[in-house]
Amino acid sequence: MKEEIKALLADALPMIDFDAEYLFEQLDSLSVITILTILSQKYSIPLDVTDATPKNLISLDALVNMVEAKIKQQ
Repeated sequence: MKEEIKALLADALPMIDFDAEYLFEQLDSLSVITILTILSQKYSIPLDVTDATPKNLISLDALVNMVEAKIKQQ
């Protein structure tokens, strides 16, 4: 799942280094909304602004963990 998410997001946001240790530092509000929208649509999970926390967006691994947790909640 990690590589799939990385590929999806890298296609939409090519200027962001998704392998960076601190992904959150590279993100602006538009890129955060783009990430949440892409992941919500791809995995049919509800994501909104309450999910846009540094904890969830600190790294690619954190994004994967957030998606997996949302999928389990369904």
